[in-house]
Amino acid sequence: MKLIFQGRFDGNPESIPCKEHREDYVKFKEFDNLNHLSVIANILSSILAAAAIIGFILRCNIQAENILPFALKLLAASILAMLFLLPHELLHAICFRETVYFYTYLEKGLLFVVGPEDMSKSRFIFMSLLPNIVLGFIPYIIAMINPSLIVLGFFGALSISCGTADYINVFNAVTQVPKGAFIYMYGINSYWYMPKNK
Repeated sequence: MKLIFQGRFDGNPESIPCKEHREDYVKFKEFDNLNHLSVIANILSSILAAAAIIGFILRCNIQAENILPFALKLLAASILAMLFLLPHELLHAICFRETVYFYTYLEKGLLFVVGPEDMSKSRFIFMSLLPNIVLGFIPYIIAMINPSLIVLGFFGALSISCGTADYINVFNAVTQVPKGAFIYMYGINSYWYMPKNK
């Protein structure tokens, strides 16, 4: 894997390095516009974060007199989750075998990596979920088992919510891509095709 930092995304999908389309490609039924994706992803992320945080608070059985310490720990976890946005994208990147490009699009609340290589459906799903498992679900589950790890629980909850766009990608792959097909990225969109020997 070779990671190339491209800097700020200019909003033009044609500026993202791509390979030629594969033969008989099929475009994912997904958002064609990062503005629309960012709005939907941020709304869903807020809902997911609230649900995960409330679930953890209920598990911790917080008493009214302990609200302030919990609020401070939530603030610490929020800062930690922001600092881990870059590692989130790096965990996506390590799943690529070829060149992968890293972009910032902070005005839309997005960081993303994109690579034009072909991936099996299972590797695409694994690539999409890896950061959310490592940084989100594992810390959250550990904290649910041991609720004294409050910052870890809030960090896991917030990290789970950071993967909303990834969950959309997984949903699209599971519901649209047939078994044996390969997936590749072209600009900001994903496509699949069936190899000729299938």
